[in-house]
Amino acid sequence: MTGASDQLFLVGLGGPPGALSEELAGSKAAQLAQMSELGLPIPPAFVMPASLCCGVNRADEDALCALKSGLRVGIARLEEATGRRFGDSRAPLFVSVRSGAAKSMPGMLDTILNVGMNGVTVQGAVRLTGNPRLAWDCYRRFVQNYAQVVGGASGAEFARALGATLRAEQAESEDELDCEALERLTAQFINIAAGVCGRRPPEDPSDQLETAARAVYASWLGPRAREYRRLNRLEDLLGTAVTVQSMVLGNSGSRSGAGVAFSRNPGTGEKELYVDFLFDAQGEDVVSGRRTPGDAAMFARWLPDAAQELAVAARRLEQHFKDVQDIEFTVEEGRLYFLQTRAAKRTPRAALRIAVDMAREGLIAPAEALRRLEGVNLEQAGRATLRGLTAPLARATPASPGVAVGRIAFDGASAKRLSRDGGAAILVRREPSTEDIAGFDAADGILTIAGGRTAHAAVVARQLGKACLVGCRGLEIDQAGHRLTLAGQAFQEGDWLSIDGESGEIFAGRAEVLAERPEAELAELEVWREEAAKASGR
Repeated sequence: MTGASDQLFLVGLGGPPGALSEELAGSKAAQLAQMSELGLPIPPAFVMPASLCCGVNRADEDALCALKSGLRVGIARLEEATGRRFGDSRAPLFVSVRSGAAKSMPGMLDTILNVGMNGVTVQGAVRLTGNPRLAWDCYRRFVQNYAQVVGGASGAEFARALGATLRAEQAESEDELDCEALERLTAQFINIAAGVCGRRPPEDPSDQLETAARAVYASWLGPRAREYRRLNRLEDLLGTAVTVQSMVLGNSGSRSGAGVAFSRNPGTGEKELYVDFLFDAQGEDVVSGRRTPGDAAMFARWLPDAAQELAVAARRLEQHFKDVQDIEFTVEEGRLYFLQTRAAKRTPRAALRIAVDMAREGLIAPAEALRRLEGVNLEQAGRATLRGLTAPLARATPASPGVAVGRIAFDGASAKRLSRDGGAAILVRREPSTEDIAGFDAADGILTIAGGRTAHAAVVARQLGKACLVGCRGLEIDQAGHRLTLAGQAFQEGDWLSIDGESGEIFAGRAEVLAERPEAELAELEVWREEAAKASGR
């Protein structure tokens, strides 16, 4: 274990060429390294291996020494590559601390952004960027993120403080707060963190980094991560690696933002670039589901050069990995950076169409298409529709296709109870959250007020084959009273709703479900199976 720091992996920092070990560096870092070798712009990074995960979580002395040593060496390499200094008062370096297991676990493990922010470096960020609003926005984000992940604080007190500031400033959202309001809010956040966690976030950036890395390793043992591994039969994984990456700041203004793109539609399989993008935002704003983003057309309209570069890169990545890619990216002052790519989670319907289309295109062989469909429930691959109800009450943004008919549930426990009693449930939430993974599994469909199609929770819903609608503006939830209002009509927990994940329509009552089989694609699969059987002499 004492040599574990020698396993430090470098990405975009002039490390040795060749593929990284996904088992040790995690799939996220391994694919970042491949993007770097393809010449795509990525922020430089280093990785602490998954082999340290168990030892760090046991507080093993050798593992902790290896972690400290690796972080010290890695930060020095980032400083050399960026020309910035960790904790500097004039040209400070800020980093993200991210998880990464050998198999993708979207939203199940923790991330901390803007590590290195403190009372000195916030002023350094002002000097470096000339943008005080950016500096204080990053600082207040760091304080909350650190307190929640490292200190175990809930988001409730931070949300109350933000709400009070918005009311005082007569602002609709945090995007409208100026630098002075954000500076005051940051001071409030520091006090909240000190009260809830027993201490304010440390001023020493090295202390921040080490405790952040330990918290990311510890998230491997969190309840949602355990439940995800159980549902997906991933219990044999070694643990998570920790990727430390130079920050690019999507919250730099109107020519900046964060987004997620799929090289094909992960819900239907259609060959189209599928994008969610938020201006003046960081990546967690998109994947957390707290905000509702714009689509590919909006992105292309306002940032055409970055949109064109993204489209070209998405095609290139799909050709390279020979599979549909789920790509996280950030735009800083008009410049595009790639943060992650991975094989996209997809619905059974999309899995069937994508496998058949890629074989037709010659990207994969028919035998590979058949292999990819092993374990996919092709009974769920058809298009379902609702019948027997009047006009829809409301519409929302489709995040995962399919239909669902069930009783309203406001939390995972209620969804489980309704399903256990022989019924079906629609899980209704303010925003999609990966904390609800058990409820997602129990429910037949998900409906939320906020969030986008590429939020981590929506990705998980697609993987589970659950219909999911997000961004329903006409929906109001009274969580404590177990009731909701939709388009002016009141509903109680246990009342029936029907949702259409294709059209985005929401109906009161219990609809009839009609399913259409994808006959053409299924027939092609049968031809390939017959040809494979003949070739093998069976």
